[in-house]
Amino acid sequence: MSELKSGSNLEKVLKAGHFAFTGECGPPKGANVARLKEKLQFLKGNVDAVNMTDNQTAVVRMSSMAGCVLMIEEGLEPNFQMVCRDRNRLAIMSDIIGAYALGIRNMLCLSGDHQTFGNHPEAKNVHDIDSMQLIALAKKMRDEGKFMNDEDIDVPPKMFIGAACNPFADPYEYRVYRLANKIEAGADFIQTQCVFNMDKMRDFMKKVVDMGLHEKCYILAGVTPMKNAGMANFMSKFVPGMDIPDSLIKRLKGVDKRDQSEEGIKFALEQVEEFKEMEGVAGVHMMAIEWEHMVPEIAERAGVLPRPVV
Repeated sequence: MSELKSGSNLEKVLKAGHFAFTGECGPPKGANVARLKEKLQFLKGNVDAVNMTDNQTAVVRMSSMAGCVLMIEEGLEPNFQMVCRDRNRLAIMSDIIGAYALGIRNMLCLSGDHQTFGNHPEAKNVHDIDSMQLIALAKKMRDEGKFMNDEDIDVPPKMFIGAACNPFADPYEYRVYRLANKIEAGADFIQTQCVFNMDKMRDFMKKVVDMGLHEKCYILAGVTPMKNAGMANFMSKFVPGMDIPDSLIKRLKGVDKRDQSEEGIKFALEQVEEFKEMEGVAGVHMMAIEWEHMVPEIAERAGVLPRPVV
C-alpha cells in the first residue's frame, strides 16, 4: 500500500483557492478488483478525489471502504461515502476509525437511498442516526477526539467532512436552510445532486450567497453528462429528486441518436464553464455514471487540466 497521507488533497486544493474537480466510481457487484482498477485508471490525474459509492440505489456492491483502499493502491485519493441506512452508531464509528486507519482522509455523509429502490427490498433500514447527526458525529470524533458517548478516542480520525445537497427537492424553499443546517453540523464541503435545471441552480446559489453559506463551506456542483435522450427521460421519470427540464430532453432528441452523447457532453461542458464563474461555487463533482472512460476527454475539454499539485 502507498504511504498513508497526513491530510486530504481535496481540502488542500480547495483551501488554496483552486477550482476543484472531483469524480465518482461505483464499485463492482462482486469482488472484481481488475474491473474496478480498470475504471479507476481513467480518473487518475484528471480529478482531485474520487467518490466511492456505498451500495448506491440500495443495490449490493463491494464495500465503499474496500473500494477506497484499492483506490489508494492505484494512487488516487478516495472520498469514502457512508450511508446511515445500513449501520447503527457502533458500526458507523468503527468504520470511520477503520477508514482513517487505512489512509482515507475524506468522507461523504449520506442518508442512503431507501431499500425498496434496490435489489433487496425486504432489507431493514437501520437509520440509527440520520445524515445530519452523522456529520456532527464525524466532526466530534475529529475535533474533540470523542466518541458519541463522550469517551476519548486514542487517535482521532481527522476526516475532511462532506455532505450532499439536493437544491431541487421539494419543498424547494427549504433546501437552502437544510444546507445551512448541514454546514452548522460540521460539513466542510458539499456536493450537490446532479444539476440539469440551471435556472433553479442560479436561484439556489444566489440564496446561498445571500446567506453567506459559501464562506463557511466549499460547494461543488454536481454535473452528469447525459449519454442520450433515453437516459434523460428515464432519470426524469424514475430517479427521485431529479429536475430535468423538457428543454434539455428536446435538445438531446433534436440531434441524431449517434450524436446525442456528444450533445450531452457539450451541455455538461457549458455547465462547467458557468460554474467556474458562478459566485459561491468552489468546484464541480463530475458524475460520469458508468462512463468513467470519458472523464479524461471531458476534463481536457473543460479546461481543468492539469490538476493542481498542492
